[in-house]
Amino acid sequence: MLKAVRNPLAYIAERWTPRPETVRRAALAALVMSVVIIVTGGAVRLTGSGLGCDTWPRCSDDSLVATSEMGLHGAIEFGNRMMTYVVSAAVGWFIIAVRSAKPERRSLTRLGWAQFWVVMGNGVIGGITVLTELNPFIVAGHFLAAMALLTTTTLAWIRVREGDAPPRPLVGPPVRRAVLGLTVLSAALVVVGTAVTGSGKHAGDDSDIERMPFDWETVTRVHSLLAWAVVLGAIAVWAGMRLMDAPPGPRARARELIWALLGQGVLGYTQYFLDEPELLVGMHLFGATLVWIATLRLLLAVRERGTATDDAPTDPARERAPLATA
Repeated sequence: MLKAVRNPLAYIAERWTPRPETVRRAALAALVMSVVIIVTGGAVRLTGSGLGCDTWPRCSDDSLVATSEMGLHGAIEFGNRMMTYVVSAAVGWFIIAVRSAKPERRSLTRLGWAQFWVVMGNGVIGGITVLTELNPFIVAGHFLAAMALLTTTTLAWIRVREGDAPPRPLVGPPVRRAVLGLTVLSAALVVVGTAVTGSGKHAGDDSDIERMPFDWETVTRVHSLLAWAVVLGAIAVWAGMRLMDAPPGPRARARELIWALLGQGVLGYTQYFLDEPELLVGMHLFGATLVWIATLRLLLAVRERGTATDDAPTDPARERAPLATA
């Protein structure tokens, strides 16, 4: 039992060998929850609930939790804070699953711990956001940290299906460079999107709080131009893959990215002309997560590392009872 206290992960790993599908489900759960917390964080902002809990780590000076006097805004803000624990549980499940898998894959374990530290760090950034009364630059950093979590969970979700062989390119160097450049453009699109929101009408609170010092029309046009560059780049990558007879996998990922971008573009223009209705802005935020996931899938699809073996020895009894005494 002393060993369980000193190294609980090693203790569990000695007594539980998860099936490959269990590890894949754990990776998917972490990915889904990273999307959910981005969307719920957007709901906090779009409903003006950013200061529903006016301090941190307590909800108010007198209460750890939201009270009825705080109204709906307090409930929404506190509910989003509680989502952090759900995300932490999903990430913890993934860490335990990959640490207990046989053979152990250290690259996946590192991705799991990267998720953990991003969640912890973003919790602190969220607290600073409240303490600085929704400083727009810190709010933007809070969102970008959430996107960093989405990056690590997406990479883990992809990697659990791959092997650990050295990467073998599936397309030529020009296409690989184009895909890398497209990924950088997509990241820039996300960053500029935070400036659009940070200088727009959805400040995150009903009071008159600080906004980013940008002209909203100008930064929105920059965002639109970047979006068109990403769309045209994705189409060029897909066309290049067809001309060079690339394997079906990378071509399919390029098509998925194009469709995600087109859907996101329709939402973006619609919300612009309708003066940023909250529902459409929330849908656009969700679309941003899908676009980034599709971008990362394309980035990793231009190479292969074999497939993860599903024939690792497992004991059904240990799968059912992870803490049974060996």
